[in-house]
Amino acid sequence: MAGGYDDRDGQIWLDGKMVEWRDANVHILTHAIHYASSVFEGERAYNGKIFKSREHSERLKRSAQMIDFEIPWTIDEIEAAKVQVLAASGLQDAYVRAIAWRGAGEDMGVASARNPVRLAIAVWEWGAYYGDAKMKGAKLDISKWKRPSPETIPCHAKASGLYMICTMSKHAAEAKGCSDAMMFDYRGYVAEATGANVFFVKDGEVHTPDPDCFLNGITRQTVVGMLKDKGIKVHERHIMPEELEGFEQCWLTGTAAEVTPVGQIGDYTFEVGAMTRDIAESYEKLVRV
Repeated sequence: MAGGYDDRDGQIWLDGKMVEWRDANVHILTHAIHYASSVFEGERAYNGKIFKSREHSERLKRSAQMIDFEIPWTIDEIEAAKVQVLAASGLQDAYVRAIAWRGAGEDMGVASARNPVRLAIAVWEWGAYYGDAKMKGAKLDISKWKRPSPETIPCHAKASGLYMICTMSKHAAEAKGCSDAMMFDYRGYVAEATGANVFFVKDGEVHTPDPDCFLNGITRQTVVGMLKDKGIKVHERHIMPEELEGFEQCWLTGTAAEVTPVGQIGDYTFEVGAMTRDIAESYEKLVRV
């Protein structure tokens, strides 16, 4: 696909039916546009099958409940819709975006209980999220923004509004020639990148931040399981910024990022070592089974 995301050929599943891509629109007074009342999932299909599809659909429903709305489609209905739109795309390897939101209705203030909840699913081609970083390692900035306290946001929801500071952080990083930004949490611990979880290697063991105030990614959980199956000790814990100097390898995980090596975070450098390459290759094999 080429051109803007609003001007493409194809179809999008919208509120229970397939519509032409260019006609999948919403009204300007849609509540989600004004108040960020939306949740979403990013998923990848490999060889015509969406990896961990049902887990993503279940999380979409949970995320909506966390921000106080109910998606009026069952898990099975969402699953069937994803299969339908993937088939219509004609793609075997693709990115799948499901998004649910409070639409336009009787309410246009902060409260929106009377507004309908809507759901859309789109599919498109999306290559490596960090370009050639899978070979040489991504370069990350360190964001000035921190992941907020669980007392201030529903931190385990994949809610669109929670990505505002991620967008700002990634823009600032790209302006410095970096691929992404590393974020600390509200306490000052290492947290995650703007759209991916992070792992570190030291002395043959893996260390990854405890996701107690940010999203415990489905890819993250998959990779933790893979490491344990390989007999590699995994420490899920709070990591202080000064510890970055002592880590030998680093990688990111996420649906879009898959497993991407990191070569640098701020002034700290990492090798694209054997364990990083092995887990990246193992993940690639797993998703294509």
